[in-house]
Amino acid sequence: MVQIPNQPAPETPAPRSAPTSADVARLAGVSRATVSYVLNNADAVRISEPTRRRVREAARELGYVPHAAARSLRAGHSRMVLMPAPSFPAGPLYNRFLTELQWALGRLDYTVVQHGTVGVHGDEAARAWAELRPVAVLAPGSDLGPRGVEILKRSGARAVLTLGPEAVDGAHALLTDQEGVGRGATRHLYDRGRRRIGVVVPAEHGLDVFSAPRLAGAREAVSGTDATVTELPLAYEEGDAARLAARWRPLGLDAVFAYNDEYAMLLMRALQDEGLHVPGDAAVIGADDLMLGRLLRPRLSTVHLELPAGRDLAALVDRAVHDPGAPPERHKVLGATVVHRESS
Repeated sequence: MVQIPNQPAPETPAPRSAPTSADVARLAGVSRATVSYVLNNADAVRISEPTRRRVREAARELGYVPHAAARSLRAGHSRMVLMPAPSFPAGPLYNRFLTELQWALGRLDYTVVQHGTVGVHGDEAARAWAELRPVAVLAPGSDLGPRGVEILKRSGARAVLTLGPEAVDGAHALLTDQEGVGRGATRHLYDRGRRRIGVVVPAEHGLDVFSAPRLAGAREAVSGTDATVTELPLAYEEGDAARLAARWRPLGLDAVFAYNDEYAMLLMRALQDEGLHVPGDAAVIGADDLMLGRLLRPRLSTVHLELPAGRDLAALVDRAVHDPGAPPERHKVLGATVVHRESS
């Protein structure tokens, strides 16, 4: 038997120390204060662009990044804006809005963190968010109450903003008129001569915060007229859409506001598969004005939704952070315009 000699253990290289701002300053030929001003995007001190470029290049070469916790201690607050991950299926329109907002906040030197807390709601969710010590929180109004706002502010949050149909005491409010979406879509169908109108209400959990006021708006649109509104629960599944389409003739409906474009496209395909003509047998309208709706045949009528520009909302966050004692602001942020196409 051949004996394999023991090999000496390789020497473990000494861990490399993390680069510091002093290292960056030496390599760039500037003071540590200049490094701090440049990398923290401070505007209070005038620094030439060549110097800024030299500092950034030195930081990249050394692999240096500022320490967020240390910076927060110096400033007295973090630069983190916390946004709870939506508890509802987020569509393309909402995702575009979030992307633009994150970009705009990043331009103002904030870090956006999406926080997912499965199964935690209300004050318990607010306490979970508060543990991260964000400087600002932007949350759906349905997830936050006055007590939660107080918890966040006591933990150091300088700005709390809610997005939803109603304001929350103590928070800045971005008010969305979901009733106006349902009102506009249903009134459009009524004006086109439709009198037996169905309104799709998604079966998916979490969407009721949008669908309930849209249904209320639809009913308001035809109140006092000879038209009727029928609630149509629908899961976002081909099988469920096919079952609803099979019941269409017995229901006696001649039009549908299908909550949004995705549900409208799902149901329109099922209606056509059932042998129904759109818009002859059933006029269809959605909401969100997705590009895919323009590619369908017939082209999908819709409600175009105007969400706030990311830069405007980022400016509100920044304003609230710098003046945490200011009275809460209220802003209506959802414009709704009906776009008539071939499906209605």
